[in-house]
Amino acid sequence: MGGPVPRERGHQRVSITLCDSYGRRIEYLRISVTDRCNFRCLYCMPVAGLQWLPKSDILSYEEIAQIVRELAPLGLRRLRITGGEPTLRPELDLLIGMLSSIPGIEDISLSTNGVRLPELADSLKAAGLDRVNMSADSLRPDRIRSISRRNLDFDPIAAATAAENAGLSPIKINVVVMRGINDDEISDFARLTVDHQWHVRFIELMPVGDMRELTWEHIVPGGEILQQLEMVAPCEPALGPSRGNGPARYFRFSGARGMVGLITPMSHTYCDTCNRVRLTADGRLRTCLFGEDEVDLRTPLREGLPLEPFFRRALSTKPKEHHLLQMQIGGLRALSQVGG
Repeated sequence: MGGPVPRERGHQRVSITLCDSYGRRIEYLRISVTDRCNFRCLYCMPVAGLQWLPKSDILSYEEIAQIVRELAPLGLRRLRITGGEPTLRPELDLLIGMLSSIPGIEDISLSTNGVRLPELADSLKAAGLDRVNMSADSLRPDRIRSISRRNLDFDPIAAATAAENAGLSPIKINVVVMRGINDDEISDFARLTVDHQWHVRFIELMPVGDMRELTWEHIVPGGEILQQLEMVAPCEPALGPSRGNGPARYFRFSGARGMVGLITPMSHTYCDTCNRVRLTADGRLRTCLFGEDEVDLRTPLREGLPLEPFFRRALSTKPKEHHLLQMQIGGLRALSQVGG
C-alpha cells in the first residue's frame, strides 16, 4: 500500500452521549475479527482448540466498518483489533484502512501474539494502525513453546523490534504472570525497559473457563510483582503513555527509556473507570469481559436497522463491576472467545 492513510482527528464536532447507567463514558471498542489462533496458550484456549465459528457468522470487514461508522458520531474514539489472533484474518490492512478513514476515530491499536509482526508491521502501519500490544509470556524459546503449546519459533524481541521500526508506538509487551511457570522471568522482562522505549505490563492471571490446568495458586498478586521489580532497581510511579493508558499502573526505573506496568484484575479491580465494550467476531456486543449480557448487533445490521438503539440497550445493562472473583464468568470457556 502507499503512504499512511490520512485520518480526521478531532475535526468532527460531536456530543459525547455514550454513557452507561453508572455514568461511565464509553469511547473504546475492542473488535474481535476472528476466534482462531495459532497459539494454544495455557490461560487462554484449550489445547484442542474450540468449535470455530462458521464463516457466515463472522462479520465482514464492511460490516465491522459500518458498526464503527454508526457509533463514531455518538462518541466512539478508540478501537482495538483483537482475536483470537487477528493477524490470521487475511488482508487485515484493508480493515485498518477502512476504520482509519472514519471521522472521529482517533486511535487504532492491535492486540497480537506477535508471531506475524515481522512480516506485517509495515503494511499495517501504512494502512493507519497507530500502535501495538504484543503478548509475550517468556523470553526463553523452550518455555515459549511450553506456554503457547505450539512450536512456531516465535522471537518476542524480533517482533517488538519490527513493530518499533515500523513506527507503531508505543510498543507494549503484555506478560501474564503465572507462579511456578514464568514468574522467575519478571526481572528479565523488566530490564527490557532500560534500553528500549518499550512498556512491559505484568498482568495478574485470570483462571477462567476450561483453563483448569491453572488455579488460584498460580496467581501472582500485583503487590508481589512490584516487590520483585524493586529487587531489580528502585522504581518510581510514572505517568503512563499518552495514548492507550488503560487500566495499568506504571513505574519507571531511574534512567530507563521505557516503563513497567501492573494490570491487576484480581487484586485491585479497575471497573469504576471502565470505558470499553467488546464486539465479538460474530457480531455480539459484550459490555463486560466477564459479564453475562450480550446484545446481537449482527442481525439488525444485516437487516439494515439503525444500531444506536441496540447499542444503548447494551450499555444500560453494563454491570458496575465484574464478578471474576466469584467465578461468575458469563459462560466463557476461553478468553480467546472475546478477545481478552
